[in-house]
Amino acid sequence: MSHYLNQDTAFDDSEIHESKFLTPFQRKALLKHLQTNLQPEYRRRIEIMLLADTGKTQTQICEILGCSQEMARYWIGLAEAGLAHKWHERPIGRPKIVNTQYIERLKELVSHSPRDYGYAFTYWTAQWLSKHLANELGITISDRHINRLLKQMGLSTKPKASSQRKIDLNQDTGITIGDLQSNSEPSFHWSLNLMQTNN
Repeated sequence: MSHYLNQDTAFDDSEIHESKFLTPFQRKALLKHLQTNLQPEYRRRIEIMLLADTGKTQTQICEILGCSQEMARYWIGLAEAGLAHKWHERPIGRPKIVNTQYIERLKELVSHSPRDYGYAFTYWTAQWLSKHLANELGITISDRHINRLLKQMGLSTKPKASSQRKIDLNQDTGITIGDLQSNSEPSFHWSLNLMQTNN
């Protein structure tokens, strides 16, 4: 946070200047909140709006506070829209898209066949997991993120080679010669049928 705004008098001169978009009530409320023991992120939001209200540009605000252009732009826009009172309603930091419910459901899906959920295929892909969870929970994330989450949990959509081999060895898919029936008597049904159709 900037040393420029650490002093209580930092915004006192700004009261002499004409306010660009804050109402006197909004300005007074923001200044009052600055007096309290706020988290640095909340304090910076208020400082951005107050500095913008005094006529400071986005670039100047970023230099003074050491904040990003995106952050300054967002809070300046909020103040210009008359929504300065919402400075504390937006959570701090990047929103978490994936929650524990999502993770638990992902684990559950991977541990079952997609056929259990009405799909025609045998093995999940990250793309299908993403689609299924987006429909079910309303949270959309990329295939790459699904694979990253699975890797973190020690899971995979690919079947293990050893379990696949066991299945193949246990299946009796071959036909042996002993299974064929030998019929030593010749059958004349085919030849009779052919003769009848040719007439």
